[in-house]
Amino acid sequence: MVSQDWMEKDFYAILGVPKDVDDKTLKKTYRKLAREWHPDAKPGDKAAEQKFKEIGEAYAVLSDPEQRQQYDAVRAMGGGARFTAGAGGPGGGGFEDVFAQMFGGGAGGQNVHFSTGGGQSINIEDLLGAFGGGQGGFTGQGFPGGQGFPGGAQGFPGGGGFPGGGRGQARRGMPQGEDVEARTSISFRAAAAGETVTLSKPDGGTITTRIPAGVKDGQKIRLRGKGMPSPYEGGEPGDMYLHVTVTKDPVFGRDGNNLTVDLPVTFAEAALGATVEVPTLDGSTVKVRVAPGTPSGRTLRVKGRGIKTKKATGDLLAKVQVQVPSELSDKGREAVEVLRAEESGDPRAELLRRARA
Repeated sequence: MVSQDWMEKDFYAILGVPKDVDDKTLKKTYRKLAREWHPDAKPGDKAAEQKFKEIGEAYAVLSDPEQRQQYDAVRAMGGGARFTAGAGGPGGGGFEDVFAQMFGGGAGGQNVHFSTGGGQSINIEDLLGAFGGGQGGFTGQGFPGGQGFPGGAQGFPGGGGFPGGGRGQARRGMPQGEDVEARTSISFRAAAAGETVTLSKPDGGTITTRIPAGVKDGQKIRLRGKGMPSPYEGGEPGDMYLHVTVTKDPVFGRDGNNLTVDLPVTFAEAALGATVEVPTLDGSTVKVRVAPGTPSGRTLRVKGRGIKTKKATGDLLAKVQVQVPSELSDKGREAVEVLRAEESGDPRAELLRRARA
């Protein structure tokens, strides 16, 4: 019986952890042992299969705060514990006799006591109360004939009695399947718009999922329930953690949710002012005004034409890059010489002054 296992088995020793082990260390240790003793890693090894079951049983109890508290309380009653029948009840002192009374409805069922061997005696109703609800602490699922304690199964895996009961539902406290990791690479524009990808799992299966619009390079996405199945019936599957790599785009960059683009303009456009076209991510263009005297490096903002996510939409930032002609016609040279003659002052004077200060 599982209750008797709680008295006889040291779940902390099975997992090789101290009694004050924290949740994070407990989970890490369980996963390591589960991988080591998984039947797939040791095919045909019956001892490994039994060890794997013991590891899962121990983790199922210790990973649930209520069950762990109850387990520690039962274990604290001592190794000499036994059930005994009170006056008017049937004789015997084993778990089987007590469970027979409760399942069979013996007249002395209400007078059963639990003795720790140290002079202390606890009525069975008080013991059941420690498991979350007096007589109603267990369900009959998972027992021969479907009989058991009326009421809820608080304190045991799955809310359906002991392991093996409560089929068809994910049982509370059951170890979940292993988490897995996957990687995918998508283009800059696919990342901005969202992309559907097909991913491979370690067991050879595949899943298809939608990467949300606006995903960033290096972002990790959690896909709940897409990991490995639980080794126990009714246990929840693990999760998949998807690492996304976004390739660079030849035109656009990204600054948060803002799109960035370098915008070439001629010297004349920058000096005299002009209206020019700027490309957008969807392939269309928008027109922006370059004010007279715009210097190279100035950023022009187009509202609402950046990356769109569920939470926000960025802008398009066009950075002006003034293009200096590498060759001039005679007429062009004359015009530039006229411009130079009209210029006054040294544009580097302030820079030199600060450098000398």
